[in-house]
Amino acid sequence: MEQIYLDNAATTPMSDEVIDEMTDKMRHVFGNASTGYGFGRQAAMVVDQARHIIAQSIHANDNEIVFTSGGSESDNTAILQTAEARQSLGKHIITTAIEHEAVLKPLHYLEQKGFEVTYLPVDEFGNISLADFKAALRPDTILVTVMMGNNEVGSRMPIHEIGEILKDHQAWLHTDAVQTYGLLDIDVEADHIDLLSTSAHKINGPKMIGFLYRREGVNFESFVKGGDQETKRRAGTENVPAIAAFGKAVSVLTHDEKLHRQTKYYQFKQQIIDGLTAQHIEFEINGALDPENLNHVFNIWVKGISTYVLQTNLDLAGFAVSGGSACTAGNLEPSHVLTAMFGEDSPRISESIRISFGRYTTTEQITAFVQALSDIVSRLKQKSEVR
Repeated sequence: MEQIYLDNAATTPMSDEVIDEMTDKMRHVFGNASTGYGFGRQAAMVVDQARHIIAQSIHANDNEIVFTSGGSESDNTAILQTAEARQSLGKHIITTAIEHEAVLKPLHYLEQKGFEVTYLPVDEFGNISLADFKAALRPDTILVTVMMGNNEVGSRMPIHEIGEILKDHQAWLHTDAVQTYGLLDIDVEADHIDLLSTSAHKINGPKMIGFLYRREGVNFESFVKGGDQETKRRAGTENVPAIAAFGKAVSVLTHDEKLHRQTKYYQFKQQIIDGLTAQHIEFEINGALDPENLNHVFNIWVKGISTYVLQTNLDLAGFAVSGGSACTAGNLEPSHVLTAMFGEDSPRISESIRISFGRYTTTEQITAFVQALSDIVSRLKQKSEVR
Protein backbone atom coordinates (compact mmCIF):
# COMPACT_ATOMS: atom_id res chain seq x y z
CA MET A 1 0.00 0.00 0.00
CA GLU A 2 1.37 3.40 -1.00
CA GLN A 3 1.88 5.80 1.88
CA ILE A 4 0.84 9.34 0.92
CA TYR A 5 2.17 12.18 3.05
CA LEU A 6 -0.15 15.18 3.45
CA ASP A 7 1.17 16.77 6.66
CA ASN A 8 3.85 19.08 5.28
CA ALA A 9 2.94 21.85 7.72
CA ALA A 10 4.28 19.54 10.44
CA THR A 11 7.55 18.80 8.64
CA THR A 12 8.80 18.19 5.12
CA PRO A 13 11.02 15.47 3.66
CA MET A 14 14.56 16.60 2.97
CA SER A 15 15.24 17.20 -0.72
CA ASP A 16 17.97 15.32 -2.55
CA GLU A 17 20.09 18.43 -3.08
CA VAL A 18 19.87 19.25 0.64
CA ILE A 19 20.87 15.71 1.62
CA ASP A 20 23.80 15.84 -0.81
CA GLU A 21 24.95 19.18 0.58
CA MET A 22 24.66 18.03 4.18
CA THR A 23 26.44 14.72 3.68
CA ASP A 24 29.22 16.42 1.70
CA LYS A 25 29.89 18.82 4.57
CA MET A 26 29.66 16.00 7.12
CA ARG A 27 32.38 14.13 5.22
CA HIS A 28 34.69 16.99 4.32
CA VAL A 29 34.13 19.97 6.67
CA PHE A 30 34.42 18.81 10.26
CA GLY A 31 36.31 21.75 11.76
CA ASN A 32 35.00 23.98 14.52
CA ALA A 33 33.94 27.23 12.84
CA SER A 34 35.06 29.24 15.86
CA THR A 35 38.71 28.17 15.65
CA GLY A 36 41.36 30.19 13.84
CA TYR A 37 43.35 27.57 11.93
CA GLY A 38 42.62 26.17 8.47
CA PHE A 39 40.01 23.56 9.39
CA GLY A 40 38.07 26.17 11.35
CA ARG A 41 38.38 28.80 8.65
CA GLN A 42 37.02 26.31 6.10
CA ALA A 43 33.99 25.63 8.33
CA ALA A 44 33.48 29.36 9.00
CA MET A 45 33.45 30.02 5.26
CA VAL A 46 30.65 27.47 4.79
CA VAL A 47 28.64 29.08 7.58
CA ASP A 48 29.20 32.56 6.14
CA GLN A 49 28.07 31.46 2.68
CA ALA A 50 24.82 30.02 4.06
CA ARG A 51 24.28 33.09 6.22
CA HIS A 52 24.60 35.33 3.15
CA ILE A 53 22.09 33.28 1.12
CA ILE A 54 19.60 33.36 3.99
CA ALA A 55 20.07 37.06 4.71
CA GLN A 56 19.40 37.92 1.08
CA SER A 57 16.22 35.85 1.14
CA ILE A 58 14.58 38.28 3.59
CA HIS A 59 16.44 41.48 2.56
CA ALA A 60 18.54 41.51 5.72
CA ASN A 61 22.22 42.08 6.40
CA ASP A 62 24.40 39.03 6.97
CA ASN A 63 25.22 40.05 10.54
CA GLU A 64 21.50 40.12 11.42
CA ILE A 65 21.11 36.33 10.99
CA VAL A 66 21.65 34.21 14.10
CA PHE A 67 21.58 30.43 13.65
CA THR A 68 19.54 28.52 16.24
CA SER A 69 18.20 25.00 16.77
CA GLY A 70 14.91 25.92 15.09
CA GLY A 71 11.68 27.86 15.38
CA SER A 72 10.98 27.12 19.05
CA GLU A 73 14.36 28.37 20.21
CA SER A 74 14.09 31.43 17.97
CA ASP A 75 10.62 32.27 19.31
CA ASN A 76 11.66 31.72 22.92
CA THR A 77 14.78 33.81 22.47
CA ALA A 78 12.94 36.71 20.85
CA ILE A 79 10.20 36.80 23.48
CA LEU A 80 11.98 35.99 26.73
CA GLN A 81 15.13 37.98 26.03
CA THR A 82 13.17 41.02 24.85
CA ALA A 83 11.14 40.92 28.06
CA GLU A 84 14.26 40.69 30.19
CA ALA A 85 16.12 43.44 28.35
CA ARG A 86 13.23 45.93 28.08
CA GLN A 87 11.18 45.47 31.25
CA SER A 88 12.29 48.85 32.55
CA LEU A 89 10.36 50.39 29.63
CA GLY A 90 7.17 48.47 30.37
CA LYS A 91 5.77 44.99 30.86
CA HIS A 92 3.02 44.89 28.25
CA ILE A 93 3.10 42.53 25.25
CA ILE A 94 0.60 42.05 22.40
CA THR A 95 0.04 38.79 20.55
CA THR A 96 -2.84 36.84 18.98
CA ALA A 97 -5.01 34.02 20.26
CA ILE A 98 -3.85 31.69 17.47
CA GLU A 99 -0.09 31.77 17.84
CA HIS A 100 2.00 28.60 17.90
CA GLU A 101 2.71 27.08 21.31
CA ALA A 102 6.35 28.16 20.94
CA VAL A 103 5.06 31.71 21.29
CA LEU A 104 2.15 31.16 23.68
CA LYS A 105 4.03 29.15 26.30
CA PRO A 106 6.85 31.68 26.77
CA LEU A 107 4.17 34.36 27.09
CA HIS A 108 2.32 32.32 29.73
CA TYR A 109 5.63 32.03 31.59
CA LEU A 110 6.11 35.80 31.45
CA GLU A 111 2.60 36.36 32.79
CA GLN A 112 3.64 34.37 35.86
CA LYS A 113 6.56 36.79 36.21
CA GLY A 114 4.35 39.87 36.25
CA PHE A 115 4.11 40.77 32.58
CA GLU A 116 0.74 41.61 31.02
CA VAL A 117 -0.18 40.01 27.69
CA THR A 118 -3.03 41.07 25.41
CA TYR A 119 -4.30 38.23 23.19
CA LEU A 120 -5.98 39.68 20.11
CA PRO A 121 -9.10 37.72 19.06
CA VAL A 122 -9.66 36.45 15.53
CA ASP A 123 -12.76 36.21 13.34
CA GLU A 124 -14.16 33.04 11.76
CA PHE A 125 -11.52 33.27 9.03
CA GLY A 126 -8.61 33.42 11.46
CA ASN A 127 -7.92 37.12 10.94
CA ILE A 128 -7.20 39.79 13.53
CA SER A 129 -8.56 43.33 13.40
CA LEU A 130 -6.15 46.24 13.04
CA ALA A 131 -8.63 48.31 15.04
CA ASP A 132 -8.28 45.81 17.90
CA PHE A 133 -4.50 46.03 17.61
CA LYS A 134 -4.49 49.84 17.70
CA ALA A 135 -6.79 49.79 20.72
CA ALA A 136 -4.51 47.32 22.53
CA LEU A 137 -1.27 49.26 21.86
CA ARG A 138 -0.09 51.21 24.90
CA PRO A 139 2.86 53.47 25.75
CA ASP A 140 4.29 50.67 27.91
CA THR A 141 4.03 47.99 25.19
CA ILE A 142 7.54 46.62 24.66
CA LEU A 143 6.88 43.76 22.23
CA VAL A 144 4.36 42.79 19.59
CA THR A 145 4.65 39.16 18.55
CA VAL A 146 2.30 38.18 15.71
CA MET A 147 2.77 35.19 13.41
CA MET A 148 3.12 35.89 9.71
CA GLY A 149 0.80 33.04 8.75
CA ASN A 150 -1.16 30.50 10.75
CA ASN A 151 -0.03 26.87 10.77
CA GLU A 152 -3.52 25.36 11.10
CA VAL A 153 -5.81 27.39 8.82
CA GLY A 154 -3.35 29.37 6.68
CA SER A 155 -4.62 32.87 7.49
CA ARG A 156 -2.11 35.67 6.98
CA MET A 157 -1.58 38.42 9.51
CA PRO A 158 -1.22 42.12 8.54
CA ILE A 159 2.48 42.30 9.41
CA HIS A 160 3.23 45.21 7.08
CA GLU A 161 0.42 47.30 8.53
CA ILE A 162 1.48 46.48 12.09
CA GLY A 163 5.06 47.42 11.24
CA GLU A 164 3.91 50.75 9.87
CA ILE A 165 1.96 51.47 13.05
CA LEU A 166 4.98 50.61 15.22
CA LYS A 167 7.51 52.70 13.27
CA ASP A 168 7.39 55.49 15.84
CA HIS A 169 6.62 53.31 18.87
CA GLN A 170 9.06 51.78 21.33
CA ALA A 171 7.69 48.23 20.87
CA TRP A 172 9.75 45.75 18.88
CA LEU A 173 7.93 43.66 16.28
CA HIS A 174 8.57 39.92 16.28
CA THR A 175 6.96 37.56 13.80
CA ASP A 176 6.96 33.77 13.75
CA ALA A 177 7.52 33.08 10.05
CA VAL A 178 8.05 29.33 10.38
CA GLN A 179 5.13 28.45 8.07
CA THR A 180 5.57 31.41 5.75
CA TYR A 181 9.30 31.39 5.07
CA GLY A 182 10.00 29.72 1.74
CA LEU A 183 6.45 30.16 0.49
CA LEU A 184 6.00 33.94 0.39
CA ASP A 185 8.49 36.74 -0.25
CA ILE A 186 9.61 38.45 2.96
CA ASP A 187 11.19 41.89 3.26
CA VAL A 188 12.12 42.72 6.85
CA GLU A 189 13.06 46.28 5.91
CA ALA A 190 9.84 47.11 4.08
CA ASP A 191 7.75 45.56 6.86
CA HIS A 192 9.74 47.13 9.73
CA ILE A 193 10.30 43.73 11.37
CA ASP A 194 12.74 43.66 14.30
CA LEU A 195 12.78 39.92 15.02
CA LEU A 196 11.79 36.96 12.83
CA SER A 197 11.86 33.21 13.48
CA THR A 198 12.18 30.32 11.04
CA SER A 199 12.94 26.59 10.89
CA ALA A 200 14.66 24.67 8.09
CA HIS A 201 12.61 21.49 8.31
CA LYS A 202 9.53 23.29 6.96
CA ILE A 203 11.28 23.95 3.61
CA ASN A 204 12.76 20.50 2.86
CA GLY A 205 15.79 21.18 5.02
CA PRO A 206 17.12 19.34 8.08
CA LYS A 207 15.56 19.38 11.54
CA MET A 208 17.14 21.14 14.53
CA ILE A 209 18.38 24.15 12.59
CA GLY A 210 16.75 27.53 12.09
CA PHE A 211 17.58 31.19 12.41
CA LEU A 212 16.51 34.27 14.29
CA TYR A 213 16.68 37.51 12.39
CA ARG A 214 17.72 40.28 14.80
CA ARG A 215 17.66 43.77 13.37
CA GLU A 216 20.89 45.63 14.05
CA GLY A 217 20.36 47.60 17.26
CA VAL A 218 17.98 45.05 18.75
CA ASN A 219 20.19 44.05 21.66
CA PHE A 220 19.80 41.47 24.40
CA GLU A 221 21.92 38.74 25.97
CA SER A 222 22.28 35.28 24.48
CA PHE A 223 19.42 32.99 25.47
CA VAL A 224 21.78 29.97 25.46
CA LYS A 225 24.60 30.60 27.91
CA GLY A 226 28.09 29.37 27.11
CA GLY A 227 30.63 30.32 24.47
CA ASP A 228 30.78 33.40 22.29
CA GLN A 229 29.60 31.85 19.02
CA GLU A 230 27.39 33.81 16.60
CA THR A 231 29.18 36.99 17.73
CA LYS A 232 28.09 36.35 21.32
CA ARG A 233 24.41 36.08 20.37
CA ARG A 234 23.95 32.30 20.58
CA ALA A 235 26.30 29.97 22.45
CA GLY A 236 27.12 26.52 21.10
CA THR A 237 29.37 25.09 18.40
CA GLU A 238 27.91 25.79 14.99
CA ASN A 239 26.23 22.82 13.26
CA VAL A 240 28.09 23.37 10.00
CA PRO A 241 26.52 20.57 7.90
CA ALA A 242 22.98 21.57 8.92
CA ILE A 243 23.67 25.25 8.32
CA ALA A 244 25.05 24.48 4.86
CA ALA A 245 22.00 22.32 4.12
CA PHE A 246 19.70 25.12 5.29
CA GLY A 247 21.41 27.48 2.88
CA LYS A 248 20.95 24.98 0.05
CA ALA A 249 17.24 24.60 0.85
CA VAL A 250 16.82 28.37 0.73
CA SER A 251 18.80 28.79 -2.49
CA VAL A 252 16.23 26.90 -4.60
CA LEU A 253 13.30 28.99 -3.33
CA THR A 254 13.34 31.74 -5.94
CA HIS A 255 10.50 34.21 -6.34
CA ASP A 256 9.16 32.23 -9.31
CA GLU A 257 9.38 28.96 -7.40
CA LYS A 258 7.38 30.40 -4.50
CA LEU A 259 4.70 31.63 -6.88
CA HIS A 260 4.60 28.23 -8.56
CA ARG A 261 4.10 26.43 -5.25
CA GLN A 262 1.41 28.82 -4.04
CA THR A 263 -0.47 28.34 -7.32
CA LYS A 264 -0.07 24.57 -7.26
CA TYR A 265 -1.25 24.29 -3.67
CA TYR A 266 -4.28 26.47 -4.34
CA GLN A 267 -5.20 24.14 -7.21
CA PHE A 268 -4.94 21.20 -4.82
CA LYS A 269 -7.46 22.91 -2.55
CA GLN A 270 -9.85 23.38 -5.45
CA GLN A 271 -9.35 19.75 -6.44
CA ILE A 272 -10.33 18.58 -2.95
CA ILE A 273 -13.35 20.87 -2.85
CA ASP A 274 -14.58 19.73 -6.26
CA GLY A 275 -13.96 16.07 -5.48
CA LEU A 276 -15.70 16.04 -2.10
CA THR A 277 -18.59 18.06 -3.51
CA ALA A 278 -19.01 15.57 -6.36
CA GLN A 279 -19.08 12.74 -3.80
CA HIS A 280 -21.75 14.58 -1.76
CA ILE A 281 -19.56 14.75 1.34
CA GLU A 282 -20.76 17.26 3.93
CA PHE A 283 -17.84 19.54 4.74
CA GLU A 284 -16.91 23.18 5.21
CA ILE A 285 -13.63 25.05 5.02
CA ASN A 286 -12.11 26.33 8.25
CA GLY A 287 -10.74 29.71 7.24
CA ALA A 288 -10.92 31.50 3.93
CA LEU A 289 -10.34 30.11 0.45
CA ASP A 290 -8.05 32.96 -0.53
CA PRO A 291 -5.12 32.61 -2.96
CA GLU A 292 -3.22 35.18 -0.87
CA ASN A 293 -3.29 32.94 2.22
CA LEU A 294 -0.81 30.14 2.95
CA ASN A 295 -2.07 27.70 0.34
CA HIS A 296 -0.10 24.70 1.57
CA VAL A 297 -2.48 24.49 4.55
CA PHE A 298 -6.07 23.33 4.09
CA ASN A 299 -8.30 22.78 7.12
CA ILE A 300 -11.76 21.28 6.65
CA TRP A 301 -14.68 20.37 8.90
CA VAL A 302 -16.04 16.95 7.95
CA LYS A 303 -19.44 17.10 9.54
CA GLY A 304 -20.42 14.38 11.98
CA ILE A 305 -17.06 12.51 12.02
CA SER A 306 -14.66 13.00 14.90
CA THR A 307 -11.13 14.14 14.13
CA TYR A 308 -9.61 11.13 15.87
CA VAL A 309 -11.76 8.59 14.01
CA LEU A 310 -11.19 10.27 10.67
CA GLN A 311 -7.45 10.64 11.16
CA THR A 312 -7.12 7.01 12.32
CA ASN A 313 -9.05 5.66 9.34
CA LEU A 314 -7.03 7.75 6.91
CA ASP A 315 -3.84 6.50 8.54
CA LEU A 316 -4.97 2.91 8.08
CA ALA A 317 -5.68 3.72 4.44
CA GLY A 318 -2.15 5.08 3.99
CA PHE A 319 -2.72 8.85 4.28
CA ALA A 320 -0.95 11.09 6.77
CA VAL A 321 -2.98 14.15 7.79
CA SER A 322 -3.19 16.11 11.01
CA GLY A 323 -5.86 17.05 13.50
CA GLY A 324 -4.15 20.39 14.08
CA SER A 325 -0.66 21.52 14.98
CA ALA A 326 1.75 18.58 15.04
CA CYS A 327 3.18 19.92 18.29
CA THR A 328 -0.14 19.35 20.09
CA ALA A 329 -1.63 16.49 18.08
CA GLY A 330 -0.53 13.92 20.65
CA ASN A 331 -3.02 15.14 23.24
CA LEU A 332 -6.79 15.20 23.30
CA GLU A 333 -7.14 18.95 23.76
CA PRO A 334 -9.12 20.67 20.99
CA SER A 335 -7.31 23.01 18.63
CA HIS A 336 -6.86 26.40 20.29
CA VAL A 337 -6.90 27.96 16.82
CA LEU A 338 -10.30 26.56 15.87
CA THR A 339 -11.60 27.32 19.35
CA ALA A 340 -10.54 30.95 18.96
CA MET A 341 -12.22 31.11 15.56
CA PHE A 342 -15.51 29.32 16.30
CA GLY A 343 -15.91 29.03 20.08
CA GLU A 344 -15.47 26.09 22.41
CA ASP A 345 -18.98 24.74 21.74
CA SER A 346 -18.55 24.45 17.98
CA PRO A 347 -18.49 20.89 16.57
CA ARG A 348 -15.74 22.04 14.21
CA ILE A 349 -13.09 21.85 16.90
CA SER A 350 -13.54 18.08 17.23
CA GLU A 351 -14.51 17.20 13.65
CA SER A 352 -11.80 18.86 11.54
CA ILE A 353 -8.61 17.75 9.84
CA ARG A 354 -5.65 19.67 8.44
CA ILE A 355 -4.29 18.64 5.04
CA SER A 356 -0.99 20.27 4.09
CA PHE A 357 0.82 20.06 0.77
CA GLY A 358 4.50 20.12 -0.08
CA ARG A 359 7.05 20.11 -2.85
CA TYR A 360 6.48 16.44 -3.66
CA THR A 361 2.67 16.36 -3.46
CA THR A 362 1.09 15.37 -6.79
CA THR A 363 -2.31 15.71 -8.42
CA GLU A 364 -2.58 11.91 -8.44
CA GLN A 365 -2.06 11.79 -4.68
CA ILE A 366 -4.80 14.36 -4.13
CA THR A 367 -7.15 12.35 -6.35
CA ALA A 368 -6.42 9.24 -4.28
CA PHE A 369 -6.90 11.18 -1.06
CA VAL A 370 -10.30 12.54 -2.10
CA GLN A 371 -11.49 9.07 -3.02
CA ALA A 372 -10.22 7.54 0.22
CA LEU A 373 -11.74 10.30 2.35
CA SER A 374 -15.07 10.00 0.55
CA ASP A 375 -15.12 6.22 0.99
CA ILE A 376 -14.25 6.49 4.68
CA VAL A 377 -16.88 9.13 5.41
CA SER A 378 -19.57 7.19 3.51
CA ARG A 379 -18.72 3.98 5.36
CA LEU A 380 -18.70 5.68 8.78
CA LYS A 381 -21.99 7.40 8.06
CA GLN A 382 -23.61 4.10 7.04
CA LYS A 383 -22.42 2.46 10.26
CA SER A 384 -23.82 5.34 12.27
CA GLU A 385 -27.18 5.06 10.52
CA VAL A 386 -27.36 1.28 11.11
CA ARG A 387 -26.87 1.83 14.82
